[in-house]
Amino acid sequence: MSDPITIAAVKAAPGLIAATLTMPDGTPVLFRPLGPDDAGIPGEYFLGLSEETRRRYGPHPFDQATADQLCANIDPGHTLRMIGILDEAGRPRVVAYIILLLGITEGDRAHYARNGIALDPDTDCTLAPSLADAYQNRGWGTVMMRHLIDVARRLGRRRMALMWGTQATNSRAIRFYEKLGFRHIATFEEPPGVFNHELGL
Repeated sequence: MSDPITIAAVKAAPGLIAATLTMPDGTPVLFRPLGPDDAGIPGEYFLGLSEETRRRYGPHPFDQATADQLCANIDPGHTLRMIGILDEAGRPRVVAYIILLLGITEGDRAHYARNGIALDPDTDCTLAPSLADAYQNRGWGTVMMRHLIDVARRLGRRRMALMWGTQATNSRAIRFYEKLGFRHIATFEEPPGVFNHELGL
């Protein structure tokens, strides 16, 4: 693990947690926090995702209006929104978007509490990742996630919960998280008829 850092330090200099990561096929990807001038590139990423990927993601809609709103309300002291960027002939292309909430949602706190686990918003965090369809199943998500897990540890976070779990039918995602060390905590039904696995690291 790298040296510890504080939330205040990241808020003052978000580049502290940026890195150029080498993917399994040798492709370099810049992995850094979303910035206020980035609205165009995450919007293009959101709109380019398949319906299947959109359907599996719950924190917010994938559209240009949401991208504009996110970039206008950057707060790395509360929520880190990381993007993976490819350089395509000098033009940036977003290939991943991962939320790291430095705290716990009320829904996740309740799900864990029902299973005897008390999450602490001061020392725990919440994750919501997405990856462009063309780069799924190529090991790219694993590389970026390992970097982000290290960032969370450097920030003093002890545990990581998946934001509202992952759908029980999403076996590919479940295998991905298990490979990273996440374990099954519980299964819950929300909304009615949709079963989700709460996974934690």
